[in-house]
Amino acid sequence: LKLQFLYFIGSKMEGAAMLLKVVIACSLLNVGGSWYVPGVSPVSYQKGQPVRIQANSMTSSSGLFPYGAYSIKNCAPSDERRKREKKQENLGEILWGDQIEPSLYQAEMRVDISCSKLCSPITLTEQEAKLIERRIENNYRGNMILDNLPIVQESRVSEHHAPTLAVGYPLGMPSRLTQDKKTRLYNHLDIVITYHRPATAAPGVDEWRIVGFFCTPRSIKHTSPNSCDVNKEFQPHDYDVLHIRDAGEVTWSYSLTWKEDPVTEWATRWDAILRSNESDAKIHWFSIVNSLLIVLFLTGMVAIILLRSLHKDFNRYDDADAEDTQEETGWKLCHGDAFRVPPFPSLLAIIIGTGCQLLGMSVVTLVFALLGFLSPANRGGLLYSMLLLFVLLGGYAGYVTAYLLKGLKRPSWFAIFGVGLAFPGMMFCIYFCINLVQWSKNATSAIPASSLFSLMAMWFGISLPLVLLGGVLGYKREPWTPPCQTNSVPRHIPPQNWYLRGLFIIPVSGVLPFGAVFIELAFILSSLWQGRVYYVFGFLSLVFLIAVVTCCEISIVLTYFQLCYEDYNWWWKSFFCSGISGGYIMLYVIFYYVNTLTITQASSTALYFGYMSMVSIFFTLASGTCGFLASFFFVRVIYARVKID
Repeated sequence: LKLQFLYFIGSKMEGAAMLLKVVIACSLLNVGGSWYVPGVSPVSYQKGQPVRIQANSMTSSSGLFPYGAYSIKNCAPSDERRKREKKQENLGEILWGDQIEPSLYQAEMRVDISCSKLCSPITLTEQEAKLIERRIENNYRGNMILDNLPIVQESRVSEHHAPTLAVGYPLGMPSRLTQDKKTRLYNHLDIVITYHRPATAAPGVDEWRIVGFFCTPRSIKHTSPNSCDVNKEFQPHDYDVLHIRDAGEVTWSYSLTWKEDPVTEWATRWDAILRSNESDAKIHWFSIVNSLLIVLFLTGMVAIILLRSLHKDFNRYDDADAEDTQEETGWKLCHGDAFRVPPFPSLLAIIIGTGCQLLGMSVVTLVFALLGFLSPANRGGLLYSMLLLFVLLGGYAGYVTAYLLKGLKRPSWFAIFGVGLAFPGMMFCIYFCINLVQWSKNATSAIPASSLFSLMAMWFGISLPLVLLGGVLGYKREPWTPPCQTNSVPRHIPPQNWYLRGLFIIPVSGVLPFGAVFIELAFILSSLWQGRVYYVFGFLSLVFLIAVVTCCEISIVLTYFQLCYEDYNWWWKSFFCSGISGGYIMLYVIFYYVNTLTITQASSTALYFGYMSMVSIFFTLASGTCGFLASFFFVRVIYARVKID
C-alpha cells in the first residue's frame, strides 16, 4: 500500500516522482558499481557533434527581480522556436525564477570559432537603449547553460591568488566604474569550453565530455561588416568600446575555444563552482568553533544542573528521615501545578505541531543533500523537495498536535484544522503579495495562476488530508500522562526578580541560539541575494545540529531556574526562550540590507523583506519547538523521579 501510495503521488507530481526515483535508486544500488543521481547522468559527444547552448534568466544582486534572457532587445530565436524548445520547468525552477530558453549560440564539439555574429545588426530605439542601460547600472548578469553547466566568469585578484568564479556574466560596465562615466555594453563573449576524455572510453573511440563553461565579456564596436569573420583571426583589443548611449546599432557576436582538461573529470566538474575559497573555508570553521564554544558552555551548565543540583535535590526529597523534607522547597513545590493546562493550549499545540513538521522537513532535506541527491544540476530540486516534504509531513504535524492536546485533556478538531491551515495560509498570503509585486515587474520568478493552483492543490488535496489523518491517529493513541496530579486550586506564584521575568529573560536567552548560526547565515544570505553558490551542506548540517542542541539546552536551564523560583508557567516561556532567536535573525536581515546590499528600488526592498520574514517565521517555529520539547521531557523526567506524597 505504501508503494502504491508513493507511485500514485509520483505519477501526479514531478517532485514526488523524483523522490520515488531516489528511493528506487538507493534500493537497487550495487556495491562497488558506478551510479549517478537520477536525471544527472553524463553525456558523451563526438568531434563535430552539435552541442546545445541555452539561455537562462538574467539576475542581479541589486534589482533582485530575475528577467527573461530576451526581455531586452538582443539576438533572439523566432517565437516558434522559443515555444517549441523552451524547457518545461518544475515548480522549484519557477519559484526560483529560472526560465531556460533556446539561444542562437552555436557550438560543435572541439570546433573553434574565431568570431561569429549572432544575428544581423540590431537598431535600438531610445527606450530600448535606456532599458539596457538601466539593467547594466543595476548590475544584471546574463546566464547560459551548456550540458547542464552554468556559464561562469573567471576573475583573479593577482597571480598569487586562486581564480574565483562568478555564475553568469555582466551585461555591461556601469558608468560609475568607467573612466569616461559612460555605460558600456558587453556585446561580445569569449567563450571557453573545457572537455575531458572519460576513462571508460574505448581506445580509438572519439568520445568526450564537457567539464567547464567559461566566458569573458567584451565591449566591441564593430565598425564594418567584415569585422567579425569566422575565417579571420579575431583580436578584440583592436576595437573601440561600445557605449550604449552612442550605439544606434548593435552587433552581437561571440568567439568559441575548446580546451582539453586532463585533470577535471565529469563527476567533479561542479567542484570549481561550488568550492569555497580559502578565506571562506576559514570563516566556516570559525563559525563551527564559535558555535561549539557556545554549546560547551551550555552543556557545562546543564551538566551542573543534572549532576549536582538535581542529584542533590533527588537525594534530599527521597530521604524520608531528612529534616529538609519537612518543608518542601524549590521546584518540588510546583509538582501540583507544573502540568497545569497553559493559556491558549490549542494555539500552543498548533505551533508545536507545525514546528515538528518544519524540523522533520529540514532533517530529511539535509540528509538527502549530504548524500548528494539534491545536486545543483537538479535545478529547482532543493526548493521543490523541501516543499514536497513539508506537504507529506503534514500527517506528522497533525499527529503531534492531537497527541499533545489529548494529554492536556483539551482535544479539539479546530486545532487540527488550524495546524493544516494556519502556517501554510500565512506563508501563502505573504508569497501571494510578493508574487503580485513580481507580476507587476514581469519577473520570471512570478509564478502563473496555474502554478498557484498547483500549490493550492498540494495544500488542500494532500497536506490538509494528511494533517487530518495524523489527527485521527493522535487522538486514537493512549494519551501521555503527567507524572503527578494537578491541584484543583492554582498555587500562588511569588514575586519574581527582574532578571527572571519574561521581558528580560526571553530576549537574553535568544542571543545564544542566534550566535550559533549568524556566521553561517551570512553565507546563506549572500547565496540568496548576491548570486553566490552555496553548497556546503556539511557545514550547514553541523551548524543545524549545534543550533538544535543550543535551543534545547538553553530552554532546559531557564525552565529549571524558573521552577526553582516556584514559577510553573514554563510552557510558553520554554518556546519563546529559544524561538526569540528568529527575531534576532530578522534584525540581522535588516543589518545585512543596510550594510551589504545595494538595493535602491522599493519593489526590490519589498521582495527582500517579504522572503526574509518567511525565513524568520520558519526559524522561530523550528527553534521554539526544539526548546519546548526539551523542556517538556525534562520536566516530565524530574517530576517522575521524585516521590510525591
